Amino acid sequence: MKQRFFILLQYLLPQHLLSRLAGCVAESRNTWFKQRFINWFIKKYNVNMSEALIEDPNAFAHFNDFFTRELKPGIRPIDNSENSIVCPADGAISQLGSIEFGRIFQAKGQSYGLLELLGGKQSLADEFMGGQFATVYLSPRDYHRVHMPATGTLREMIYVPGKLFSVNQTTAENVPELFARNERAVCIFDTEHGPMAVVLVGAMIVASIETVWAGLVTPPKREIRQFSYTAAARQPIVIEKGMEMGRFKLGSTAIVLFAPNQVQWNESLQETTPVQMGQLFATGLSK
Repeated sequence: MKQRFFILLQYLLPQHLLSRLAGCVAESRNTWFKQRFINWFIKKYNVNMSEALIEDPNAFAHFNDFFTRELKPGIRPIDNSENSIVCPADGAISQLGSIEFGRIFQAKGQSYGLLELLGGKQSLADEFMGGQFATVYLSPRDYHRVHMPATGTLREMIYVPGKLFSVNQTTAENVPELFARNERAVCIFDTEHGPMAVVLVGAMIVASIETVWAGLVTPPKREIRQFSYTAAARQPIVIEKGMEMGRFKLGSTAIVLFAPNQVQWNESLQETTPVQMGQLFATGLSK
């Protein structure tokens, strides 16, 4: 009964209004409020501040400044073994495996369409048909910056408007097409392992998604927008493996896609496996 009520609320609540209000609260610079909010959050979710570059909770300008905190240099070593592909974020594996018949496994009894996830662009979806996917869920206590799994040249970014369902195990098991319904930024890179997609998925109370090249990713009109970065007049945007490529303000999920016969996931990774940014995620298959 409790679970059903929670799912029903997801459909009834004004998702975007709540998220905008949460964003305003998270940006508040009122000293009394933001200090108490940050300290409550640290205690509630057992956040490890010893890893943060700024350890003092009271030194942050506002809650979002704390939430997107930088880590100390070297605290997340980047795996540099041959053909290594690294985990993009701290969190836990939600699912990983093969993209079968254009569908991506979401949770028991649920899957979603590759084409829909990528914003309905068939030529793009065709590049990943039969390929590999991995979904990383970032919990509230985690480090909320997303880093490059492999060195890549940015080809395009697609902003896809959508719902803002909460993202957790309960919604994954009960909300059909969850990750293809929520608002997201689809980032396409060309790498030595073929095309790679890093999809940043928003969720309830996620105030915004940012990338290092475009800043805040929320166009004024809530409609699909495609941004190309391959024009001859543009300087190519190349981001090295392990470097930051984006961040969540109030966190969610990162989905990584590769084309067929390009990578093999680390065998130690299974559903619910805790992961950290920079650890060995997959190995590129030699030609």
